Amino acid sequence: MTSAPELSVALPPSMMERVTLIMDLFESPQTHLTLETVSRRTQLPRSTTHRILDQLVRLDWLRHTVAGYTLGNRALGLGGREIGHSALRAAAAPHLLDLAVRTRMVVHLAVLDGPEIYYLDKVGGRAAVDIPSRVGGRAVAHCTGLGKAMLAWLSPEEIDARYTQSMERRTHHSIGQLDQLHRELGQVRRRGGLAIDRGECFPGLGCVGLALRGPEGPVGAISVVGDGRSSLELVAPLVVNTVRAVADDLYGTPEPHRREVPDVIA
Repeated sequence: MTSAPELSVALPPSMMERVTLIMDLFESPQTHLTLETVSRRTQLPRSTTHRILDQLVRLDWLRHTVAGYTLGNRALGLGGREIGHSALRAAAAPHLLDLAVRTRMVVHLAVLDGPEIYYLDKVGGRAAVDIPSRVGGRAVAHCTGLGKAMLAWLSPEEIDARYTQSMERRTHHSIGQLDQLHRELGQVRRRGGLAIDRGECFPGLGCVGLALRGPEGPVGAISVVGDGRSSLELVAPLVVNTVRAVADDLYGTPEPHRREVPDVIA
């Protein structure tokens, strides 16, 4: 009596082809996929998929998070960051323009890069000329509303790692000590994420910023900038609504902090 022939699945013949099948699923830095989803889409056995994913995580091509697998630092270093920045800027663009029109103030979009922020967009018409920032430029994160809004959602250990050297002060209002920064970020969290800068980065200018948070934490921040003596509290709800709208466009669901943000700054 002969046994029935063992059924087999036609797998791609090489490991490189299997890895390519998996990596091709991650279309942007915002993509998060579960093990089951990767196995189903590639038609690879679950055990094979799990083994390859583990290897990719160990080599930093992917990261494994509570939301699933996503691109790691190695993949992002091959241009993934720029793809992610482009997607964020495209999703935010119409909302930034609307915010600038409504507030008649200059609007910034930035991302966090180490202890600095990197400006992705700046909207504000002729008023923007008077603000000494530029798309593609950088500023010290702890001196800006944008930076503090993003830093507030990192762990204390991550904050300490970003500031291993002395903290730069841009003006006499700037934060200059690490313990002072931790206290300030605590205030930002108690305000539901709204961060204030009054003359800390540029003399005479003030801003209110709020981070855009994804499954992994802050992916960017939006702020409005104007006279440091102006009532920034009045435009805070508009900044909140703008961040919510961008988050909805990017992720299709409200941000984690949607219900935590107050209507005005306390």
